[in-house]
Amino acid sequence: MRCPFCKENKDKVIDSRESGDGFVIRRRRECESCERRFTTRERIEETPLRVVKRDGTREDFERRKILMGLLTACQKRTVYPDDLEQIVQNVEQRILESSDREIGTGAIGDLVMTELKRLDMVAYVRFASVYKNFESPQDFEEIAQSVNDPSDDDASGSEPADDGTAAEDAAEDDDEETASQ
Repeated sequence: MRCPFCKENKDKVIDSRESGDGFVIRRRRECESCERRFTTRERIEETPLRVVKRDGTREDFERRKILMGLLTACQKRTVYPDDLEQIVQNVEQRILESSDREIGTGAIGDLVMTELKRLDMVAYVRFASVYKNFESPQDFEEIAQSVNDPSDDDASGSEPADDGTAAEDAAEDDDEETASQ
C-alpha cells in the first residue's frame, strides 16, 4: 500500500479489526520510510444488484423503496417498524443469496408478499392491490379468497408475476393507490 504522506510503497500492518457486520476490515498501517501511520479499509468488491423494471429499464437495488411500499401498505395498522425492517432484511438477504446480479421487480414483489402475508393480512391485500395493479373488484375478491384459503402457501396465489410490477413500483405508485383505498 502506498503511503499517503511520502508516497513510498513500504509499510507494515500494525493492527487489523473487523467491522461490526464483518464486511469491512480496518487496518492500521505504518510507513517504514516516514514512520507515519494511516488507516485503510478493505471490503469485498461486489457487482451491484440491479433491478429490472416492468418497462425493461434497469436501476440499482434500493431497499428503501421496499420499505416505503411496506409502510404505505401498513398505514393505520398495528405493525411495528422493526417487523417491516425484518421483512426488508429477509427479502434483501434472499436476493443477495442468489447468484444473479439482476432481478425483476416481479420476483421482489413475490418475496415481499410472502413475508407480508405472514405479518398482516390487510396490509398484504393493500400491497397486492398495488403490486398486482388491481383494476376491478374481482381482483380484490381473488386475493381475498387466497387469504382465506389456509392451504395456500404461495403468497401471490399464482406463479411469479411476469408483468414486472413489484415492491419498487408499488412504492412509486403508493400515493395514488392509497388515496383510492
